[in-house]
Amino acid sequence: MDPVLRKYASRATPRYTSYPTAPQFQKGFTDAQYRAWLSKLDPATPVSLYLHVPFCRQMCWYCGCNMKLASKYGPVGAYAQTLRQEVALTADALSDRMTVSHLHWGGGTPTALSSDDLEGVMDGVRARWDFAPDAEIAIESDPRTLTADMAARIGAMGFTRASFGVQEFDPAVQKAINRVQPPEMVRASVDQLRGGGVSGINFDLIYGLPLQTVDSLVETVKLCAEMRPDRVALFGYAHVPWMAKNQRMIPDDTLPNAAERSAQAEAAADALLAEGYIAIGLDHFALPQDDLAIAAQNGTLRRNFQGYTTDQAETMIGMGATSIGRTPSGYVQNIAETGAWARAVEAGQLPVAKGLPFTGDDRLRAEVIERLMCDNHVDAAAIGARHGAPEGWWQDATHALRDMEADGLVTLSGGKVAMTSRGRPLVRIAAAAFDAYLQDSTARHSVAV
Repeated sequence: MDPVLRKYASRATPRYTSYPTAPQFQKGFTDAQYRAWLSKLDPATPVSLYLHVPFCRQMCWYCGCNMKLASKYGPVGAYAQTLRQEVALTADALSDRMTVSHLHWGGGTPTALSSDDLEGVMDGVRARWDFAPDAEIAIESDPRTLTADMAARIGAMGFTRASFGVQEFDPAVQKAINRVQPPEMVRASVDQLRGGGVSGINFDLIYGLPLQTVDSLVETVKLCAEMRPDRVALFGYAHVPWMAKNQRMIPDDTLPNAAERSAQAEAAADALLAEGYIAIGLDHFALPQDDLAIAAQNGTLRRNFQGYTTDQAETMIGMGATSIGRTPSGYVQNIAETGAWARAVEAGQLPVAKGLPFTGDDRLRAEVIERLMCDNHVDAAAIGARHGAPEGWWQDATHALRDMEADGLVTLSGGKVAMTSRGRPLVRIAAAAFDAYLQDSTARHSVAV
């Protein structure tokens, strides 16, 4: 591993899918506060929707998401009905009918729902919202449990994109993370979805998994490239067993060290580039003709809780247990525990648990961090001028980056910050210099590489 990168690679740093980050969200946010935020939304401005399903049919030991094992379908079906109620409650809180530019189903595994229940919730959404003609409608799935019927129904419902967690194809690694899915299984799911009319396919890959090697991950990339997914996300495994109890099934001594993780990330990225993919931001890759690659080239790439996206909506409305939303007024997060979430919805309340109104220079710092994460460079002075910030507001942040500048990882010029090619894997650390909350935060984060 590059000794300069080694100095920084093990630093714990937020992923910056939001700013302020989720650990800053405050308890006690109320239904009335959220209704006030929703009622102020401009009906003429498109929004995006996120629907969360916390259920999975099989447990993956690496997973850090909020999920519940669905051993029986009864609770899953009940959840779908309550989610449809929340859709209606949320629409009632708006001042008028609104248009959706992006819709994303995440989890968990949304296709743990039956096709009838999935369609029922989608019918509920379409009854209360309009969809833009070019709206992206996306869903996460699991090839181990996706049926041919569900794949066909997803296409018939108008979904335009589907995502799979491939992670790694090496059998030993799959066994170590309790996610056994040979390439043939994934290929069958991809073929079924494309045959049903779902044109966009995303794969997630992970480096830093137990027993993983550079060779196994590069071979996985080659097998994935044969299926030609439009987008590939290459994430570093975040080992947080203090938060995700299932990760305690992964012995620490089976995990690659920092140098091995870095080598895996670099080799996988090189293999994706060799297969014709374009590097997007920190950890995404896309075929040149994909909208994500085009957005990266023209400077309109965005970053939110789904990662890098083309979604330009300033408002994301989250529904379902633990879902997070963003409005021009601030962030809001739903109750995480499904029983308490359901009881709130059934009582006619928006099931919010936490929120964070934007104050001070939150919007300014959010824009700077997002542009740096998306573009690998940012003009903090120009953004500050647009927000009415004092001259030189960025100086504390750039001063904190002097060591990275001396190591050849960033270039600094006034209020301009740019990652060098050597420093791009550490863009999260550069972004952290603009985080006004991080120094006083007690939250624990994953390592930078």
